[in-house]
Amino acid sequence: MPRVTHTALVAQGAYGAYAANAADLNMIAADATNKEQVVFTGAEIIIAHNTGVSARTVTVTSVNDPFGRTKDVTAYSLSAGEYAALGPFELDGWLQTDGKLYFEASHLDVKFAVIRLPA
Repeated sequence: MPRVTHTALVAQGAYGAYAANAADLNMIAADATNKEQVVFTGAEIIIAHNTGVSARTVTVTSVNDPFGRTKDVTAYSLSAGEYAALGPFELDGWLQTDGKLYFEASHLDVKFAVIRLPA
């Protein structure tokens, strides 16, 4: 099956239209089998929340940068109840060939949301 595609919440900024629900984060349970992705512009921050009672891990998958290097965020550990904010990541080294940023968690106890910073 394909990766689960998350929709990034575009941050409203200082003068945004803060109508009801305009800034609400939609946390989605990780799919540890199919993994996650988001359309990638280089302005995304991944929010991860471990809602379980055991430690869980999160990984963000890199690609070769112009110098042939990779540097995955590998098995970043979240204790029970912890949140993490990962990114923003540069396009070089993180943009997959399909235009996405790939990430995943070790268990569905991890909930994800993606915030896109305004231009």
